[in-house]
Amino acid sequence: MALIGKASPEDYNLHPSLYPWARKLYDQAIANTWYPHEIPLKEDLEDWATMTEDEKYAVEFVLAFFNPAELIVNRVLALGVYPYLKSAECHLYLAKQMWEEANHCVAFEYVLETLPVDRSKIYETHIEKPSMKAKEDFVNTYLKRMTEETLDITTVAGKKDFIRNLIAYNIIMEGIWFYSGFMVMLSFRQRNKLRNFGSMINWVIRDESLHLKFGMNLVLTTLEENAELLTQEFADEIKQIIVDGVKLENQYNQDLFPNGILGLNADYVNQYVQYVADRRLEELGLTPHFNVTNPAKWMSTATDVYELVNFFEAQNTNYEVNARAHDTKSEPAA
Repeated sequence: MALIGKASPEDYNLHPSLYPWARKLYDQAIANTWYPHEIPLKEDLEDWATMTEDEKYAVEFVLAFFNPAELIVNRVLALGVYPYLKSAECHLYLAKQMWEEANHCVAFEYVLETLPVDRSKIYETHIEKPSMKAKEDFVNTYLKRMTEETLDITTVAGKKDFIRNLIAYNIIMEGIWFYSGFMVMLSFRQRNKLRNFGSMINWVIRDESLHLKFGMNLVLTTLEENAELLTQEFADEIKQIIVDGVKLENQYNQDLFPNGILGLNADYVNQYVQYVADRRLEELGLTPHFNVTNPAKWMSTATDVYELVNFFEAQNTNYEVNARAHDTKSEPAA
């Protein structure tokens, strides 16, 4: 059996499991389930009244990207990933991930409903701001190919399109761009502002870390099962796609910071983006491109990108709850 292809009736069974990592990630995702309105934002609303215009602008700018971005990822999963996977375990996980993306969108909507902001203006930003629209167009370019009738997933060309789409939405959007925004938002909590919003971001991060693990598994397993894709030319192309994604984020951060806030500026955040991008390249088995140090070592208190390395050998158990404890109770004694 192959991971990608057109699912047959035999592929709709969870046993025997050929990709147990997908089921493990599903169980962990279930254990991580949370709901936005569990987080009170009254104190954050009080903080908002004391924040500078530049600080408010940064929050609004990031929310303007994140709110539609979660639904863009959902669309990519539904149209560009789910239809091309044969694994029942992967379908199971994707169903939970799509719910999580919707939950994140509702969470950011909850913040927008709570803060005294011009929501209509924020909704329009991702369409009107060139640097933000360029990021969306970048991801949609690869998704569009996955929805064309001429795509044949059984061919080398089709498999390469599948990998390119995974790189664009998972490695770049979820694994680099999102982490850039997380760092900016958590900078407020570092300075004792928007602490409850910061807690929400932490909950989003723990979901996104699983999304990244799942997507990385899809990339590496597809490459492992299709040796014809393992060429230097294709490796160079993948690396260039990631470098291009970083360039888009660099311009986006220039617009995010017309002036510095909280000790941050575009150069600082962009160095962090380059650092994270190098970690993603290493996780894919590629060489680093930017070779910069991590300017935001404090981020390790919230999420350490190194936890995502070598996930074939080790699972991140920082927040794992045993979601299948009932299974062990029901098993007969040996």
